[in-house]
Amino acid sequence: MDAEYCGLQQGSSSSCRTADAVAWGAAQQQKRQRCQGSSSTSSSLQISEPEPQDHNSGEIVEEEDYYMEDDCDDDSDGYDEDDYEFDEADFNQHLADKFDDLDLPPGVEATVPWLQKIAAKEEAEEPSKSNNPDENADKYKQFKQFDTVQNFSDHHFSKNFEGEPARAWSKRVQHDWKLLEKDLPASIYVRVAEDRMDLLRAAIIGPKGTPYHDGLFFFDVHIPSSYPSGPPLVYYHSGGLRINPNLYNCGKVCLSLLGTWSGKGCEKWNPAQSTLLQVLVSIQALILNEKPYYNEPGYEATANTPHGQRNALEYNDNTFLYSCRTMLYSLRRPPEHFADLVAGHFRVHGHTILAACKYYMEGNDVGSVVPEEEEESECKNSDAGASSSSSNAPKPGAVKANPPTRRSTFNTSLKTLYEDLLMEFNVKGADTRRFIVEKLKKNQHAAV
Repeated sequence: MDAEYCGLQQGSSSSCRTADAVAWGAAQQQKRQRCQGSSSTSSSLQISEPEPQDHNSGEIVEEEDYYMEDDCDDDSDGYDEDDYEFDEADFNQHLADKFDDLDLPPGVEATVPWLQKIAAKEEAEEPSKSNNPDENADKYKQFKQFDTVQNFSDHHFSKNFEGEPARAWSKRVQHDWKLLEKDLPASIYVRVAEDRMDLLRAAIIGPKGTPYHDGLFFFDVHIPSSYPSGPPLVYYHSGGLRINPNLYNCGKVCLSLLGTWSGKGCEKWNPAQSTLLQVLVSIQALILNEKPYYNEPGYEATANTPHGQRNALEYNDNTFLYSCRTMLYSLRRPPEHFADLVAGHFRVHGHTILAACKYYMEGNDVGSVVPEEEEESECKNSDAGASSSSSNAPKPGAVKANPPTRRSTFNTSLKTLYEDLLMEFNVKGADTRRFIVEKLKKNQHAAV
């Protein structure tokens, strides 16, 4: 009975497999007919016949042309191959979407076409974010010496709000604004806020012949409600550096006109005559001067002594190093509303600053006049006897600038700052070709 039952079961199973195979073959034939009908215009597309399978073997065989169900099923696709047109832009965008969540290594984006197109599109949509030298030059030319802005978000005195100002106060401040707009010297730039008339920001360019030359120094000013009966409050953006005896690293500005230092007569604030313009010009002339060492109380008495002169020269060395660091600080974090001035200023003056760095590293005094390139060429082409009697030679009775150990320390620090400035100025579009060529030649000689 059991054997008979098993035989019937095997026969029934074999018959079922045969019937299933016939049904499966018919279904596959219908799919091939539909696929061939939809792609009749493409003679290059060939579909291979599946190998005959032994359905009686009992083994499960995977179907190799499984893709036909996806590619040729008209019920699911809804269109024929002849109606499809390849859209490269859509394809690239589809691929880009897949890479949005990936962190590609630096430089890979430049080799991927769809990422190139997307980057170009973003630059076209946001031209204001570009930092090309020509754009920096145009914005610098258009940067006004005096202008109004809506407000300051990073002003040091932004929290010193004293409520609605009195009419007399507003009238006096507007009078000062007119003076600034009319009489500002070319080396001072000012921005005032419409929403906060009590706030002002100024950028002062360091004067020639001083250790501050070609630097940019920023000051925030608050005009209190007591103005003009009392002087304004002034804060210096020091970056943590004590660049002058009168400019503290905490930002305090020590000046008789501001009431932060003792003074006599016209040195002190006069409500009837003193103005904001006078404050800014005094900072430039009295603080950012040729020998800031003597700004320290009591040091002026040593001005004509060898000890005092030597200390003054050493102070200038440190001051110039701090000035270079201040340049880097301003380039990397320009104060609000002054980014165009910073980029444009150092684009124009970068060459002069780098030339001064090299001139000082050759042993010349900081703040001394740096000869023009034409004059340097003439000096180099002159004979040894002429060069020995040049203006750089010490005069009788003059004090030697600095001891060798001191100059060695100064040169080491300045060399590092010089490299950083060269990179930053080059990014801003300054004329750095001469210095880059010199650096490349030096590196080549060092490699030999």
